[in-house]
Amino acid sequence: MGMSNVERERKMAETLARTQRTLPIALLRVREAVMDRLRPVLSAYGISEAQWRVLRVLQEIGHADASQLAQQACISPPSLTRILRNLAEREFLSLEKDKADGRRTVIELSPEGEALIVKLTPPVTQIHMDIEARLDADRVENFLNELEYFQTALSAPSQ
Repeated sequence: MGMSNVERERKMAETLARTQRTLPIALLRVREAVMDRLRPVLSAYGISEAQWRVLRVLQEIGHADASQLAQQACISPPSLTRILRNLAEREFLSLEKDKADGRRTVIELSPEGEALIVKLTPPVTQIHMDIEARLDADRVENFLNELEYFQTALSAPSQ
């Protein structure tokens, strides 16, 4: 006689890795270890982690629409709407209707947003340098390469 569903589920639960050795939790722990260093700097300027991601993505790509920005900054669209409203009120970015497509809003850094990034660059860069010194720059580079590989591989359609 075979195993019951309850026995089968119990057996599967026993095969789960310890949470310390699961990819989602390990990635969250690394993220928190990094962000614990970065949060105080951002907080001193009244900027949240998500707001910083939006500003940095806009600095890199120049301008974007909301869906592109949400995807590249890893922020849900509803959260991005609130973040954009806050950053626009603080004049760190501009929101303009696309002349070719009135449904689309083009988002760009303002001079004030650029100035904020310039102010934050030295302490943020120092944090990154401290992390690289502590962990070894080559190891950090290899880790980033591995993360990029995982993201690409896991985003590809299953075969």
